[in-house]
Amino acid sequence: MQFSGLWSVILGGSSGFGLATVEKLASQGMNIALLYRETSGLEKQLKQHLSLLAEKNEVTILPFNINALEKDGRDLFLREFKKVNGQKKSVRLLLHSIARGNLKPLLSDNKSADQVEEILSSEDLQLTTYAMSHSLLEWARLILKEDLFCEDGRIIGLTSEGAHKYWEGYAAVSLAKSSLESLAKYMAVEFAKYGLKTNIIQAGISETPSFHRISGSKKLIEITKERNPFGRITLPSDIANVIYLLCLNEAVWINGALIHVDGGEHCR
Repeated sequence: MQFSGLWSVILGGSSGFGLATVEKLASQGMNIALLYRETSGLEKQLKQHLSLLAEKNEVTILPFNINALEKDGRDLFLREFKKVNGQKKSVRLLLHSIARGNLKPLLSDNKSADQVEEILSSEDLQLTTYAMSHSLLEWARLILKEDLFCEDGRIIGLTSEGAHKYWEGYAAVSLAKSSLESLAKYMAVEFAKYGLKTNIIQAGISETPSFHRISGSKKLIEITKERNPFGRITLPSDIANVIYLLCLNEAVWINGALIHVDGGEHCR
């Protein structure tokens, strides 16, 4: 297998784009450390799926049901990962797929004082931006400091069209995704001396669990099917396929790019 002995660290991979990437990379022989937050019931199903996936493809998949945004979670990951990994310079990919944010409006028609929690607060904005943007930098620094990246490592983040257009209730996430796109440009330059390539994928509208939490998501799907040149929405596997491509040796000269993976719907 072309990725034999290499690892990917996937932040937020229990469903959607993250899980599709686990399935794709495992099929190509890459070992995977997967971080997520799930209830015990859902985690049991996920672990069963991951176990079968690992056995079928003869790879190692390490599931971590921890908070990737807290120091204790990062420390636990490092301890356990090093026990299994047993070697340094083996992480080919760091994928940031964390979908944790506040979906509230900037203003509310309800003037009651006890309804203040209905609108975005400064704390909401800070938490969302850290979770969906700045935490990528923290994880990249951590893996680099521990000398875990291989000599030709890849860092990939995920953004959406909502970073550039108005989606109802999406303001905090939009700010976070815009921040992530800007951050990736600087990481592409400053991390290059370590052999790392940093890119962002702008995924087309897809029916992931996180997308369905957006107000008006059903209407967005209907509109997307009409405007997309291929008449369908983006599948998680579409995104996973491009992440796989960016991990290939042949993608070594792609750095600092924002790649649209949407079948061309951004053209309309």
